[in-house]
Amino acid sequence: MTPDEYVEAVLALVERIPPGRAMSYGAVADALAERSGRASARLVGSIMARHGGGVPWHRVVNAAGRLPPGHELQARARLRAEGCPLRGDGVDLAVAAWSPEEGM
Repeated sequence: MTPDEYVEAVLALVERIPPGRAMSYGAVADALAERSGRASARLVGSIMARHGGGVPWHRVVNAAGRLPPGHELQARARLRAEGCPLRGDGVDLAVAAWSPEEGM
């Protein structure tokens, strides 16, 4: 998979995350690892920062459920409107985590 194809694969996966659910950067990387040969949460974060404006970027959080840096207020408002379970300053991933296998 080329770097451009990987960007498209990340964005396509994020597009599939249902309202009210979330994935961590690492979970996105892991879900694409076998197909792509890549498994970097940092790379997913970088892709989301550069190219994620057209997808539901607010549904991708860090492994602790913390919201995208610099966009916390907007992400929290969007997640709350979708009914996503929040806990403290982030998403309650124990309840809200989504896996692509659920969407098949």
